[in-house]
Amino acid sequence: MPRIIRFDTATPDTSSSSIDQPLEGNPQTTTHNFFTSSDQRFFAGVWESTAGKWRVNYSEQEFVHMLAGEAILSDEQGNAERVKAGDSFVVPAGFKGSWESLGQVRKLYAIYE
Repeated sequence: MPRIIRFDTATPDTSSSSIDQPLEGNPQTTTHNFFTSSDQRFFAGVWESTAGKWRVNYSEQEFVHMLAGEAILSDEQGNAERVKAGDSFVVPAGFKGSWESLGQVRKLYAIYE
């Protein structure tokens, strides 16, 4: 029987990594994935990053709610969006560009592949 997954009480699947070939800095990321659908196409959790900038190429749709910090997302044409704690947005599949964390960043994510 399906049940509600509460992020404040569930135990996430946690992984940490360094960004390969960053454009700036030495960013470190940590993902706390609280939910993966049975078909492996939907994920939800909390992601964190230290300062730095790197290339992104989204094959997935991602809803983001910024919990802490600020970041700049720039597309390949140079259009930039600055997002901060409290902001919510969607990154559509096919988005290519860069993610720049301006210090420590923490976001809530929901991803559909």
